[in-house]
Order: sequence, then C-alpha cells, then structure tokens
Amino acid sequence: MTLQKSTIQWELMLPEEFRAAFARLPVCYLPLGTVEWHGEHDALGLDSLKAHALCVRAAEKSGGIVHPSLYGGMGGLNKPATIKIEGEHDWDNHLLRPWLEKLCAEIHRLGFKAIIVLTGHYGHNQQIVVRETAARMAERLQIPVLGTPEYWLAHDIGYLGDHAGIGETSLLWHLHPDLVAIDRIDNDPDYGADDRIKNGASPALGQRYADLITDRLARLASAMPSWNGDKLAAFVAAERALVSAQVRGWRTDSAWAAWQQLGQHTGYGQLLVDENFAGIEALAGRLLA
Repeated sequence: MTLQKSTIQWELMLPEEFRAAFARLPVCYLPLGTVEWHGEHDALGLDSLKAHALCVRAAEKSGGIVHPSLYGGMGGLNKPATIKIEGEHDWDNHLLRPWLEKLCAEIHRLGFKAIIVLTGHYGHNQQIVVRETAARMAERLQIPVLGTPEYWLAHDIGYLGDHAGIGETSLLWHLHPDLVAIDRIDNDPDYGADDRIKNGASPALGQRYADLITDRLARLASAMPSWNGDKLAAFVAAERALVSAQVRGWRTDSAWAAWQQLGQHTGYGQLLVDENFAGIEALAGRLLA
C-alpha cells in the first residue's frame, strides 16, 4: 500500500495520523541540507529538497514518519545566496552536532525505535559530523541511528556524489522537475564551461538513483527496529570505522583523502542493507590503504 504524504510528513499530520503512522512503523527519517549556490541551473535549496523528497519516497514504501528538513550545515561555496552556518574545516562543531544530538534524543524520548539521518549536503566535515554523531547516539540511546549522505547508498550504480553536477542535477530534476532550468547552465562560467552536465544529467538518470536509494532506505527502515544488541553493536563499530578512516585521512593527508578512494569501493549501500557490518569495517580499512 502506498501511503499518503499527509500520513508520512510529521508537520502535515493531525495527531490521529501521527499515532497511526507510529503504530505502523516507529522509525523517524530526518533529512538535512542547507541553502547554497548550485549553479545557475539548480534551485538553491537542492540539498534539503533532495534529502526530504528521498525520505518521503522511502517512507511511502516502508512506513515511518519524516521529520521536516533541517536547513543549515557545515561549509558552503563562496557564492551568492549561500548560508554558511559553520566552517567547512571547523572540527570544533558548536551547532550541527548538538542540534542533531538533541533531535535524536527527543525522537527517542517519543518512543521511536530507529532514526535515519539523511544529509543531502556533504562537504567533508558535514559527512563526518553526521555519521559520528549518529553512531554515538545509537550507542547512547540503544536504538539504531544511521547518518549518511544519500549518494553512499547508490555508489554501485555510479552515483559518487557531486555538487550541482550530473548526479545532483539529475536527482533534483526527477524529484522536483520544476526546480531545474538546464538551459540556464549556458550562462554559468563554471558549470556551463562545457556540455558535460547539460548532456549528462537527465530526469531518467535521477529516477534510477532515486529508486535505488529509496528502496534501500525503506528496507533499512523496516529492519532496523528489530536489531538486537549484538547487531546494534556491530553496526556502531562499522560506522565508527568509517568515521575513523575519514578523520585520519583528513589529519594526515587532505580533507578529501578518504573520499578520493571511495569510488573504488562501491559496496556500502548493499553491505548496509545486507547487515554485513564486518564488510563495512573491511571497506573502511581499505579507504586509506
């Protein structure tokens, strides 16, 4: 059964709808993003719009409740119409981390049995803070809390993450077709310098990415509430191993050291839905090998 948005989106629900959705599946989807320049061709809210739409589509398949998007993250281009809440290279995080901690704690207090934090904004430190906070809150609250960028769930079909490039533009074009004006890229000295994005992006490609991401999110949402203590501990260890690799690469080489090898190791999404947490730890070990 396909669920209606009014019975999925927290802010649109009446109390009776909230109670019914919670009874069906006590899982909360928490989308993150920001407002930031995404070229002349994409909407400024791309990151949050994309994450929220993917969460809604996943919840339509699995059940669960989608929290409103949190606009505001770490980093951002030095471009117009961009809000930078915290610096890209600020390890001493004073806003995003405690905000996520409080949201997770409140979601847990309300009785939810799992949380999926999906960030559509993914500067290197945004990714680190989201995954590290989720793993730590999972251990503290003793419920599964996943924190990941959406592109990690579709590595294996070629979506490796970008900024207003072929991948993000295609996703937005599929999810919100009225918010992409691809012809305007011709007036953009950066994104329109060649025809790579204009000729490579398409709603069809966005649908391919969205279908896999939302299928995997839905499968996770359905499974996570039933994880026992051993499985939860293995999940936390795997996610912490990824954080460790990313932080170590940043401190010893460059901010994007671990991510530069990520495209060679495309199995995270499948390993996650297969609950192969040992495989994820092994993947983390290969990132800086």
